[in-house]
Amino acid sequence: MSNFAGSAIDHVGIGVSDMSHARLFYELALKPLGITLMVSIEAEPPRSTPQRLGFGSAGKPFLWLHEAAVPSHGAHIALMAQSHEAVHAFHAAALAAGGQDNGAPGIRPRYHSAYYAAYVLAPDGVNLEAVCQVTA
Repeated sequence: MSNFAGSAIDHVGIGVSDMSHARLFYELALKPLGITLMVSIEAEPPRSTPQRLGFGSAGKPFLWLHEAAVPSHGAHIALMAQSHEAVHAFHAAALAAGGQDNGAPGIRPRYHSAYYAAYVLAPDGVNLEAVCQVTA
């Protein structure tokens, strides 16, 4: 049995109905968390939109978008934030990019006393969360 220092999840992919709209939203919403667009894999034969977009940090994409006839409505993705300020910045940026508020920044004591998170519904109903779990 292995002990993982971090998450055992390498990456996650979600289907979107409009790649251009999703790209803009995720670029703006994830920027405060230090997550950027790292990879654009073009469709073959080439089309007007990429086949896959990979967002990540520290040189590794871990959140992949792909166009899908049936998007990933209802998926929940929680992303680590380094501070409460980053949670607030994520929430504000995601709302400004067209997301829908699904839980303002604040402590979620039902998880534990240091669980500070905000939730936004992204395009296609993905519940996107930024969470800071730093304990003093």
